Amino acid sequence: MPKLDGLKPVLDYTARLQPKIAGQIARKVLALGDDPKPRDSAELSGYPGYRRVDVGEHRVIYLYHEGEELVEVLLVGKRNDDDVYKRLRRVFGN
Repeated sequence: MPKLDGLKPVLDYTARLQPKIAGQIARKVLALGDDPKPRDSAELSGYPGYRRVDVGEHRVIYLYHEGEELVEVLLVGKRNDDDVYKRLRRVFGN
C-alpha cells in the first residue's frame, strides 16, 4: 500500500471549504493510498507521470512514484475556472 506525501496542500485548501466538501476531498486523497490509479483518474497531458482525480468541482493533482510506493499530492484546486491548472503552471514555471 503506497504512502501519502504532500498532505499540506490538501489541508491548506480544505481549511476554507465547507466541512462536507472538505471531507469528500480528504476521503478521495486518502483513497489514493489504497489505489493510486483509480478508474476515475487520468494522466495530465504535458506533465509526464502526473495524474488528476476529480472531487465535484475540485481537482487533485498528484504524482505516483510506482517504484517507491509513494503518492505525492501536489495541488488541490477548483477545476471549473482552471484555477488548479494556473497554479500548476506557476509551480513548473510555464
